[in-house]
Amino acid sequence: MKVFSHPLVRVVAAFAFVGILTLSIHTVRSNVSSAPDYPTAPISQSSPKVIVEIPAGATGSQVGQILFEKEVTKSALAYFRAAVADPRSAKVAPGAHELNTKISARQALEQLLDPTRIPNLIKIFEGGWKSEVVESMLKYGFTKSEIDEAFRNVVLPKGFTNAEGLLFPAQYSFPAGTTALDAVQAMIDRFSHEETGQQLLSAKGKLTPAQLLIIASLVQAEGDTKDFDKVSRVIRNRLDISMPLQLDSTVHYVKKVRGQIFLSTNSTLIKSPYNTYRKYGLPPSPIGNPGALAIAAALKPAVGDWLFFITVAPGDTRFTRSNDEFLTWKALYEKNRKAGAFK
Repeated sequence: MKVFSHPLVRVVAAFAFVGILTLSIHTVRSNVSSAPDYPTAPISQSSPKVIVEIPAGATGSQVGQILFEKEVTKSALAYFRAAVADPRSAKVAPGAHELNTKISARQALEQLLDPTRIPNLIKIFEGGWKSEVVESMLKYGFTKSEIDEAFRNVVLPKGFTNAEGLLFPAQYSFPAGTTALDAVQAMIDRFSHEETGQQLLSAKGKLTPAQLLIIASLVQAEGDTKDFDKVSRVIRNRLDISMPLQLDSTVHYVKKVRGQIFLSTNSTLIKSPYNTYRKYGLPPSPIGNPGALAIAAALKPAVGDWLFFITVAPGDTRFTRSNDEFLTWKALYEKNRKAGAFK
């Protein structure tokens, strides 16, 4: 038996098939592309806002549904598509976000990524002290007793006894109901998950991971980013010959002062295990929470024989092995300081 044996019948059948297929594809594409979206909205101080809670681990489709229910976007699918098209969507922080209503999906994503729209954001800056993190947590709404208990019970990486240095510098926002312990643990886990943190924790050699973290904190406090690896080398060179580190930043840590602060002779005599003018070797723990670049410099210092460094003017830090050259530069520093170069 032959089907469509007549040529005209075969041609008509072929056109009919093509027509049906074209209509089907158009229908499917129309359904797939049906994602209502608001046009880009002009934003002003008076534009209506709403607080949106993003749960930890929420998927793009889940975030889209939340935004739709809060009347931020016109549809859940519109946000989902914007998120899929933009890899930055993976960096949307959990917790509360203050968003405008009836905005485009792309605007919604931009606002979710804007840290200024996260109320009560806990910010840990590079070199920040644990005591400053505690202050931020108090402002966030945790009580002093909750914070103290959190630091007593937090799980630290093996070989560490102090959270100082392990609170990774970043901006943190937490969902409603997060405990102080969960918050502190998240900061330390962030350190452990960062590439440089993993490299430090797994480091083998003359210096332990805990000692390397102390060096990273000193590097963070003492140098400009471009000089981190050189400062790291000076610290190692001094340790190798049992020369006191004599770092101003360790005394500033004891006194809890920051900035370009002149260190008096009396300050160098402070009795503290952190005073590297009186004590040989590394301080007992980090003097702050270093960032990724300072950690990298601690792991891989520059090659050099320097024993001294001094910033003679803003942006002009010099390194030498010669004590005489260092004293010449120190005189230049004093001259510039008195002339107001560091104000």
